[in-house]
Amino acid sequence: MFFSPDSPIYQYILKSGLRNHPILERLNDVSMKHPCAMAATPDEVGFFQLLLQLINAKKVIEIGVFTGYTTLGMAMALPDDGKVVALDINNEFTDIALPFWKEANVEHKIDLKLQPALDSLNQLIANGESGTFDFIFIDADKTNYSNYYEKSLQLLKQNGIIAVDNTLWSGRVADPSINDASTQAIRQVNETILHDDRVQLSMLTLADGVTLVRKK
Repeated sequence: MFFSPDSPIYQYILKSGLRNHPILERLNDVSMKHPCAMAATPDEVGFFQLLLQLINAKKVIEIGVFTGYTTLGMAMALPDDGKVVALDINNEFTDIALPFWKEANVEHKIDLKLQPALDSLNQLIANGESGTFDFIFIDADKTNYSNYYEKSLQLLKQNGIIAVDNTLWSGRVADPSINDASTQAIRQVNETILHDDRVQLSMLTLADGVTLVRKK
């Protein structure tokens, strides 16, 4: 995040820049108090909600669920017959989400798959769902980002959108002295997207960097 969560400007954004549902607020509080604290930011989730409604999305994939905060926000934004295919491997995290999804009456919109995300993506492809998804959010293990990106492009419909999270990685991508595996993987996917003539892109400074990709 490029504004400190406690900064006056970010607090102003939270108060004046989005309408956050009370159930979302409570799940965000739980997520941020978790020792891992990997959830998206409220302004990021609010942006996705608006974006999903702008593109009339009905089929969404989320790669990396954690405590289901973004999942909940996206499910709330979808029509009643919409679906979020939520991919994770850790039910310890996702079990936190379940009562919130139920309370918000969106659990019927969420198809939670607990196995390696690449296995789930390959199953969707094998089931004939290539080219059918409106929106895909990538926010899981960084070293697989390039693999997730390629599978997501295959599953995305024309004019669909991929949102790739953490593409600025707290500024580490711009520091040549930092070369751990996750930082290098994010640099690699950023470079791939930049030169990929199958898509249009816009890298945003929202949250920890979000790159939006439109499939031509």
